[in-house]
Amino acid sequence: MNFKWLGPVALLAAIYIGDQIRINRPGHKYRLTVEVETPDGRKSASGVVAVHPYRGYSGIGPTRTVGDAVYVDLGAGKNLVALLAHIDKKLELEGINYVALRAYTAAAGDGKRVSFNEMNRQTGIVPITGALTPVLVTFADPANPGTARNVQPDQAEAVLGKGYRLHGISAEAVPNGFWPLDFGGVLGEPVTRAVQTKLPWLNSADNSAATALRAAGLPGVEAVDAREAFTRK
Repeated sequence: MNFKWLGPVALLAAIYIGDQIRINRPGHKYRLTVEVETPDGRKSASGVVAVHPYRGYSGIGPTRTVGDAVYVDLGAGKNLVALLAHIDKKLELEGINYVALRAYTAAAGDGKRVSFNEMNRQTGIVPITGALTPVLVTFADPANPGTARNVQPDQAEAVLGKGYRLHGISAEAVPNGFWPLDFGGVLGEPVTRAVQTKLPWLNSADNSAATALRAAGLPGVEAVDAREAFTRK
């Protein structure tokens, strides 16, 4: 066996693997937390999402988010879901890429702008308010996408019932870890995958996600990939 090519082949493999890590490693990760006041006390849930800038070789490409919507079990058969989406006259999916960045910029004050490259150095928990607030929905029956209803952040009681109020939504930058080995612990915070266990119809072949968004009365559903409002890979 001729071993003279082992060195160059190993070097090329190392270069290729290193480049793939550079291209696909998240720019930053953040934990999105939703807290709700209920008649039985405060309930909360959170999920880690990863934001990936385009680092390919074919010109300018899109920034993308990987992760799931945050599902808060409120007890008594009630729930609240913070989607990976916003409303800007119509439903749009790109704003979630910049939620943490804009929240940290707002918290910095004094006109200071936090850059994309500075996100990994941010600390503390910052509030998400106003136009940064994701679309909120609730399901009378989580197994039925047609039972979705939109929940306005300041009018939760009107949909969820007396004693229910959105306490707040926040973002917290978390370490990227050693992607793609970020399985938890010292390796770094993994992206949270949980929403499909709560909304089982997301696994179906039909467009149940669009059914849910339409049932919630959200505008512009036809112009987006509805499933990406709930989960992104």
